[in-house]
Amino acid sequence: MIRLNLTATPSWLTLAPGLRLQVAPLTTALMVSARADPAIEALPNTATQEEMALAMAKAVARRAVLDWEGVGDDAGNIVPVSPEGIDALLEIWPVFEAFQTQYVAKGLILDAEKNVSAPLPNGPSAGATATARPARGAAPTALQD
Repeated sequence: MIRLNLTATPSWLTLAPGLRLQVAPLTTALMVSARADPAIEALPNTATQEEMALAMAKAVARRAVLDWEGVGDDAGNIVPVSPEGIDALLEIWPVFEAFQTQYVAKGLILDAEKNVSAPLPNGPSAGATATARPARGAAPTALQD
């Protein structure tokens, strides 16, 4: 069952002890906008999966992060949310992983769920042959397509 969040209100994610991000709901419009980000389009054809994942996470975060707590500069002064700050924050591996898991993956999990449907009649298993045999003494039954 798909649960719709009709309130479309921002929520807080705790990514590490003392680090929270307030994020907008993960919507189709947000994801489409992130895919069209100039940084994504500027990636070379030879970009690795890791480079593409980081660029996409940054593009999504720049659109989704509305506020944060626990982010400061070298002197410990609170830093306001900015595109440059978001990019720098996602360069920290545990923060990147937590953001991917807690925010981006929610959209990807739903996309992956469609892979559990029954095989299509013209899909890769269409030409499979039955391998089951009736038990000894059982009357054979006709197979139906």
